[in-house]
Amino acid sequence: MYQNFEQINAASKEVMDSQLASVAAVSKSMQTIATETADYAKKSMEMNASYFEKLMGQKSLEGAMEVQSEYARTAYENFVAESKKFGALYQDLAKEMAKPMEKAAAQAK
Repeated sequence: MYQNFEQINAASKEVMDSQLASVAAVSKSMQTIATETADYAKKSMEMNASYFEKLMGQKSLEGAMEVQSEYARTAYENFVAESKKFGALYQDLAKEMAKPMEKAAAQAK
């Protein structure tokens, strides 16, 4: 009976360690996503302020349209690049969240 208790205790410890490692990895991934979100928001605000300054400095309609076109192109390119980056970050997060289930499934075989 004592041997069964030790086996259950060891299995419980292994599951707990696995869960703690998973929580730490998910927490790190979420922190990375939050940092990237804040950085993107900051860059976006700075770009908007710069755009507005350039736009207000234009003396002609053609100049204003050129500044606006440049802003739209740059904003779109930045958005696409950031979307790819966030997609990769969320994909990594999903992989981290699935690791305990993969490990449990492998042990069940």
